[in-house]
Amino acid sequence: VQVAESGGGLVQPGGSLRLSCSASGFTFSNYAVSWYRRAPGKERERVSCTTYDDEITYLDDSVKGRVTISRDNAKNTIYLQMDRVTPEDTAVYSCAAGRSNRVCDGREQWDMWGPGTQVTVSS
Repeated sequence: VQVAESGGGLVQPGGSLRLSCSASGFTFSNYAVSWYRRAPGKERERVSCTTYDDEITYLDDSVKGRVTISRDNAKNTIYLQMDRVTPEDTAVYSCAAGRSNRVCDGREQWDMWGPGTQVTVSS
């Protein structure tokens, strides 16, 4: 069982990116999922958390109004779309999955992490 991110790359400032977090070996719709990112020289920060009921319980202030989270259960995948990106969005983006919604408020640990995908925002 694992999750893996894809969709990273070079994005121009003001553009959009769409990242995928795909699960294999288990039914993703039964899991809460968070997106995290780690910018160069900075601590990892949480971007979002979505419960297995598809409730978005957390969005970082830096992405509010710019991010759309969606699931495609047929593809066992959750997506993060970010619009109006800036160089400050440059980071390695990772997804984490947990069987309990309590992972969204830190009461339980994540069950698995993806390896991450690099996003670079630059002209």
